[in-house]
Amino acid sequence: MHIQDSHWSSASTLAPAAGNGRGDAARTTPLRVDAQRNLEHVLRAAREVFGELGYGAPMEDVARRARVGVGTVYRRFPSKDVLVRRIAEEETSRLTDQARTALGQEDEPWSALSRFLRTSVASGAGRLLPPQILRVGVADEQADSGALDETRVPAQRTQPGEGELRLVSEDIGAGAVDDAGAAALLEVVGRLVERARAAGQLRTDVSVSDVLLVIATAAPSLPDAAQQAAASARLLDILLEGLRSRPA
Repeated sequence: MHIQDSHWSSASTLAPAAGNGRGDAARTTPLRVDAQRNLEHVLRAAREVFGELGYGAPMEDVARRARVGVGTVYRRFPSKDVLVRRIAEEETSRLTDQARTALGQEDEPWSALSRFLRTSVASGAGRLLPPQILRVGVADEQADSGALDETRVPAQRTQPGEGELRLVSEDIGAGAVDDAGAAALLEVVGRLVERARAAGQLRTDVSVSDVLLVIATAAPSLPDAAQQAAASARLLDILLEGLRSRPA
């Protein structure tokens, strides 16, 4: 994806017209490289900020983390919804790939499900799941009652300094991720769940949405990276044990 800043385009226009085509190309090539590099910085910053604070974080936080002006962010993504959709679709696709890899490389059902969960939590992709994907799973289970249990849907992360999960915000539009991408993720995770349940290794009441909730849950942010990793691993171990079936 190539997006060029308007001020960079102006700079190229104001450059001396003299010289052959080769010289002109030499002048413009570094500008294109810089534009692509800044785009990558914005996307990386958006993943970090949204992963830490949820999709309610302002664009100014993304710009600050990327070390660019907020105008640069808006030149690449004309609205926050566009940026959110880009991140959500990429992370949904990443989770789907991770689930397919686990299915293809692990013959033992519990090992496949466990591998998917550990890989997804380690990559941080689950913290960027669009909230409507979580709600789809819960809504399916609650269809008979006609109610949606919002209390079961935690945020992707806790706010710094908070010790408990908060509910997801309502500030993401319904189009944050395409239907095909969401359906693909739900289908492949469903296969992981069904295999583990059929093998008697997964609690019979555990659903696809429960698995996605595990992925979307993270330990509180800690200042030390090693402590953060240890806390996340410990939390995942506890959650995995909660998913496993127990002898009668």
